[in-house]
Amino acid sequence: MTPPSSAIAIGPERAESSEYFEKRSLKKGAVNWVLLMSLGVAYVISGDFSGWNYGIGNGGWMGMAIAFVVMGAMYLFMVLGIAEMSSAMPTAGAGYGFARRAMGRIGGALTGFSILIEYTICPAAISTFIAAYVHDLGLFADVPSYAIIGFFFIILVGIHIFGVGEALKLILGITVVAMIALLAFVFGMIPHFDAANLFDIAPAVADGTTMLPYGASGILAALPFGIWLFLAIEGVPLAAEESANPKRDMPRGILAAIGVLIVTGTLVLFLCAGGAGAEFAGAAPAPLVDALNAVGENNLALFVNYAGLAGLIASFFSTVFSSSRQAFALSRAGYLPKFLSVTGNRKTPYLALIILGFIGYALAVFVQDGDVLLNMAVFAACVSYAMMNLSHILLRKKEPGMERGFKAPGGIVLTSISLVLSIVAIASTFVVDSFAAGCTLLVLAGLMVYFFLYSSKHLVGNAPEEEFAAMEQAAAELR
Repeated sequence: MTPPSSAIAIGPERAESSEYFEKRSLKKGAVNWVLLMSLGVAYVISGDFSGWNYGIGNGGWMGMAIAFVVMGAMYLFMVLGIAEMSSAMPTAGAGYGFARRAMGRIGGALTGFSILIEYTICPAAISTFIAAYVHDLGLFADVPSYAIIGFFFIILVGIHIFGVGEALKLILGITVVAMIALLAFVFGMIPHFDAANLFDIAPAVADGTTMLPYGASGILAALPFGIWLFLAIEGVPLAAEESANPKRDMPRGILAAIGVLIVTGTLVLFLCAGGAGAEFAGAAPAPLVDALNAVGENNLALFVNYAGLAGLIASFFSTVFSSSRQAFALSRAGYLPKFLSVTGNRKTPYLALIILGFIGYALAVFVQDGDVLLNMAVFAACVSYAMMNLSHILLRKKEPGMERGFKAPGGIVLTSISLVLSIVAIASTFVVDSFAAGCTLLVLAGLMVYFFLYSSKHLVGNAPEEEFAAMEQAAAELR
């Protein structure tokens, strides 16, 4: 949406001209609810193929199952709130826009920067997994990882620059391939399922049992791995300004995506450990492929191995999209340097895509450890979850009459539960990797310092997210 030049300006904010926004506009109507659903699934689907299973290694199968249920509840309840807020405020700022209206400029900045960090780090992490996957398949064995990572950044960022409709249609196609691979795994493992395999890890601590071999503390250690099966789905509303009918399509797309992910997460959790054993699954580098090989389904394992690469590419592709849209919205409103929101002839934020792509590539090559990078992203994500849940609660209380295209069932009761769980999840990231969480906290603090010292004095009062907040403040003054 492009606000009128006569929009209200508050505090230190100034109104920009219509020409400013013409240079910062996205392609309208390029996305429908099916593409939004596929975007939501694409964010997460790589987590079904690897990474989540280390939660079994940290907490046993039951510990991971509890983590999956708890984190699944956190995401489901939060997504209901996000669906409601995105139907009322369909802008590219998404979570930043919600928090801006609910908690003011500081709350908006903290939320927006957290989301930006998450979606900038995620492609870096996933690119390292892609490079390792390519080498494990015996492909391009003589090509160094940094060159493979660079190739994927150049190609996939280039497709995003070419056009959002083309990019999201390609994401849909890649996601379908990954889903076919998941179905192949499911049908291959069902005949080998044995419930006894879920509890084959011997007690490893004093208070451990066959159900919880690492004791109650193992549940907390498994929580971040429960997040891996849902991480980044909250980014669907970042496509709001490119949606054909955001008030209708946003809730449909994001709720359909969370439904698919609950099903796929449940299937891999039960069948991987139930077929090959929990002890085996908890240490497997490629759990689905390794489990199929372990039970003798070698031909299916080969297919899933190659098709599984599509899951990683889908998640890489979709998180590149979301990082650019969050940077676009923050830049357009003045929270980041304004040149990042300039769009080209294809109505894509090409400078944001290029610069964030370069940062992601540099992170991948410098850190070289996808697990560390992903733990960094999880910390930033959990901070944004707490802020978005709080935003829903505050908006329900402050603005009960706000026009909403969708109203979350359960209201603030469910988002309050999600808020508490997101705070617990933040604490759990320090349990699993305090270094990664600490590094991300420092980056977030640095961005907030930038906000207080510079960008808070150069905000754009008639940017869509700022205008929503300005209108609410004006209405409050009339009440």
